[in-house]
Amino acid sequence: MDNETFRKYGYEMVDWIAGYFENVRQYPVRSTVNPGDIKSRLPKQPPAESDDMSAIWKDFHDIILPGITHWQHPGWFAYFPANNSPASVLGELLTAGIGAQCMSWETSPAATELEEVVTDWLRQMTGLPEEMKGVLQDTASTATLTALLTAREVATGFSVNEKGLVGVPGSIDKGLDYTEAGKLTGNKDTGRTLRVYASSEAHSSIEKGVKIAGYGRENLCYIETDENYAMRADKLREAIMEDLMAGFKPACVVATIGTTSSTAIDPLPEIGHICREYGIWLHVDAAMAGTAAILEEKRDMMKGAEFIDSLVFNPHKWMFTNFDCSAYFVRNPSHLVNTMSISPEYLRTSRDAQVNNYRDWGIQLGRRFRALKLWFVIRQYGVNGLKEIVREHIRLAQWFAGRISEADDFELMAPVSTNLVCFRWNDRNTGEKELDRINRQLLVKINESGGVYLTHTVLSGKYTIRMSIGQRTTVKADVERAWEIIRAAAVKPAT
Repeated sequence: MDNETFRKYGYEMVDWIAGYFENVRQYPVRSTVNPGDIKSRLPKQPPAESDDMSAIWKDFHDIILPGITHWQHPGWFAYFPANNSPASVLGELLTAGIGAQCMSWETSPAATELEEVVTDWLRQMTGLPEEMKGVLQDTASTATLTALLTAREVATGFSVNEKGLVGVPGSIDKGLDYTEAGKLTGNKDTGRTLRVYASSEAHSSIEKGVKIAGYGRENLCYIETDENYAMRADKLREAIMEDLMAGFKPACVVATIGTTSSTAIDPLPEIGHICREYGIWLHVDAAMAGTAAILEEKRDMMKGAEFIDSLVFNPHKWMFTNFDCSAYFVRNPSHLVNTMSISPEYLRTSRDAQVNNYRDWGIQLGRRFRALKLWFVIRQYGVNGLKEIVREHIRLAQWFAGRISEADDFELMAPVSTNLVCFRWNDRNTGEKELDRINRQLLVKINESGGVYLTHTVLSGKYTIRMSIGQRTTVKADVERAWEIIRAAAVKPAT
């Protein structure tokens, strides 16, 4: 493709994207294609010769677009928000155009130093302690795996990377010493099996990370939750004490600020005290709800942050920065670097001692210039502009929860802490098994309307419908319309 063709279609595509922002409401939120529809319209063999760009562009509209589920639709209330914004898209366009590989300072100094600045902006915006340092990962799943790997190394005196998990020496018997950065106390050669603790409501990425990091699924201990689906600190302490008596080595606790099913918030101060007492790494998964901490009235969710060893939240969920962009913070970067660093001769430079090389702060060697689009977003909206949208989403969730509470035939299934409302149809005369069936049918009818898209979970064994309000362009009229669709679908929920 020559530059003139690139310009022609580049202008046309930017114009189309601007139109998509304006007209996304015209699409059904969820794609209506059937399995195999898209694949059946695509050639089985790759083209031997060059295709004209006009044909490719036409096929995008005719074949690809019908198979897209529109996460940017204002009627998107499913799963979690995965927002973009005009500023973010422009930043991503420049990132793609520049095509930089930002694995180290040397390979693009601006990428490293901008990442240092914007992650510290995020730290300030969310009220994290000053000593915490940030890095941009691709997803919270990767960040959590990074935390689990680091916790594994800290708990074993950084021996597993060298000797493996069989016959592990060098377990750490007592706490992490933060008074002298990078130094650990209580090193004792015990070789005990490592244990990880998380709420029974924790995200599935915790279990996946435990498996990948070599702890073994059997060594992930799920802790009972309270009536609000938050981890019970007393049960955590009991589990740790039982494990110590049985000869296990507690290595990591994963607390959640905003669980996926209900946005429950684990009691961070109580959990933090326990982790500090027993010398256990405390990782916090705040993937979606962490963005709410930019609001002064929601800053309480960060109480206990002085105990956190690592934390992740996703600007690509609720901070209008397109996927992927996950912010990972660590209290002691030396633990992270000691776990992740590999320095073959061909990667070494004369500046290494003076700079951060973010290739040593995560799993991947190759790194995208994620900081650019995040910088665009924060500058274009300003902190106050971001607060205004997030605050409105929370207000809309409260409005919707009010409609559920007032209705005789609906009920709330969990407290509404931020932007997620969990509810179900319930006439108070129907048995639980039948209620599950009715609410499954109700969700199908709601989503078949095409105007909204909601998903479900199970809370206390009960089928529950989730309404996640966090799409950038969603306004009160969209939530009101969703309530009308839900009400209409529930007129005869058993049919």
